Amino acid sequence: MTEELRLKIDNLPDSPGCYLMKHQGEIIYVGKAKNLKNRVRQYFQNSRAHTPKVQAMVDKVDDFEIVLVDGELEAFILECNLIKRHKPFYNILLKDDKHYPYIRIDLKQDFPKVELVRRQGKDGARYFGPYMGATVVREMLDVVRTLFPIRTCNRAIRPDKPQRPCVHYEIGQCMAPCAGLVSPEDYKAQIHRVMEFLSGRYEPVMEDLNRQMREAALEMNYERAAVYRDRMRAVESVMQKQKAIVTGGGDQDVLATCPEGLDALVQLVVVRGGKMIGSEHFVLEHAGDEPAGEVLESFLLQYYGTENPPPKEILLAGELPEGETMAHLLSEIKGSKVILRTPKRGEKHQMVELAQKNVADAAIKRRKKLNRSHERTIGALQELQAALGLEKLPRRIEGYDISNTQGALSVGSMVVMINGMSANKEYRRFRIKTVIGPNDFASMHEVITRRFRHGLEEREERLRSGLDPAGGKFSDLPDLILIDGGRGQLEAALSAMRAQGGDVPMFGLAKRIEEIVLPDQEESILLDRHSEALHLIQRLRDEAHRFAITSHRALRARQSIRSQLEEVPGVGPNRRKALLKHFQTVEKLREADVEALSQVPGMTRPAAEAVYAFLHPPVGGNL
Repeated sequence: MTEELRLKIDNLPDSPGCYLMKHQGEIIYVGKAKNLKNRVRQYFQNSRAHTPKVQAMVDKVDDFEIVLVDGELEAFILECNLIKRHKPFYNILLKDDKHYPYIRIDLKQDFPKVELVRRQGKDGARYFGPYMGATVVREMLDVVRTLFPIRTCNRAIRPDKPQRPCVHYEIGQCMAPCAGLVSPEDYKAQIHRVMEFLSGRYEPVMEDLNRQMREAALEMNYERAAVYRDRMRAVESVMQKQKAIVTGGGDQDVLATCPEGLDALVQLVVVRGGKMIGSEHFVLEHAGDEPAGEVLESFLLQYYGTENPPPKEILLAGELPEGETMAHLLSEIKGSKVILRTPKRGEKHQMVELAQKNVADAAIKRRKKLNRSHERTIGALQELQAALGLEKLPRRIEGYDISNTQGALSVGSMVVMINGMSANKEYRRFRIKTVIGPNDFASMHEVITRRFRHGLEEREERLRSGLDPAGGKFSDLPDLILIDGGRGQLEAALSAMRAQGGDVPMFGLAKRIEEIVLPDQEESILLDRHSEALHLIQRLRDEAHRFAITSHRALRARQSIRSQLEEVPGVGPNRRKALLKHFQTVEKLREADVEALSQVPGMTRPAAEAVYAFLHPPVGGNL
């Protein structure tokens, strides 16, 4: 311990607040305390009482800061905000295994959509979820769109320029706000019914459907009655997937936790209107050796907020260290009283046991998933290393493919795996510039030449500047290269790499019998068809093929729309280029309204109106 650090410890105040532990200027831990002097000094005394995780953290601390507050509640709030902002390594951090899907409704719009999203943003919209998977959300959205005539399109709705309604309006599945056939107030009334339905209150919908079915049957309109019957069955299908429970018919969240290796899992069971409408587990990193109460407390702090307020009652599988303060904080977030309970008996205790059973099951599945993931990634790389006789484990593998249509608009793709997993941000595409006609060998030669020329030049430049050589666009060189094709493509790629001074192991994968072709070797390698190494390079090859085709199709689409834009008066080459550069895709260009088009550099209002009119011709037009 340095003299400066000891002096700061000796002068700590007897006040509540937060402390920020640092290592070389980086915040590695954030904590709160009723008495900063007592709490912070404990870290640097009696090291035998510390857990291994705390001792590892203390060994790195070379400085700390404190922030004084008025009381425990303020300390809670500040700690929560600091953890969310800095994400310190040694704090318990909430981390999802994946981005769980939500249903989002933006009530700030006059005619909001009901849509699937992967993240819960702080944008003032209403979010429902998280759901157990995208399939569940899509099933729910199908039912919603069957029951409520809300819009599903991406049309720009402008009351001053009504459009012709689409087929969804004709079959009664949309109120056609694009055509001005519904007011914002009437549309919002439907949206509020949708939100009630998504909150788990199905009875009003079922009663309404049953009434309409009976009325249609009495009028001997049996086809219409059958439509209502089918809608009731759809609602019943959703209801049957939910567990009916008896907990007073209120809204509750039920939380339980269990350790899983270095991390901890938290199970959230969502109960609304006395029915379980969802159950999900979350991962809190570096919390495997923490007490259950502290894990749950950290989860509550990070999960709930103004965009995701807590329910009236939260049932917990463990006592919280600061239960009263936490209840006070959650009540402020909700705007009404929130009750935290740790039930010991009765129906609520059974719900906690159900959550504990689910989190234990999730831990087993996660362990198996991680083991399987290791087999498919690191295990597969080790197997591939042995099969190819590589000196070291290939951390970064790059795969290449060429796509064209009879030699036109040729595109080369570079896809990347790092530690056996796809690294989408590292993908690159190459527009073939020097090859005329369908010549995959020459195209591959050009792609590898450009990749290594850019990569080696950028690497040297970064080294001269004292920067990480792997931090550039091309400077992180591969440990292994896969060429989609046989010996011809491989030799073209190999000669290109060597001409640029590169020396990276390279092989081809011929699709006919999935044989591995090695340079300077006549005999190919055939891996067992159940081999994880074969499955890994097949995934890489297929991804290179997919990315090349996708890039080629996008290029063709851009070329097509560029050609069509040539017919628009007042839109020359520079404006066409600016439009395509700004909107990136044809779909986004078509979705843009006149205001968005006029904001593109070089565009005027008349030119924007001409482009919009061209892209949205009247029914019967040519486009």
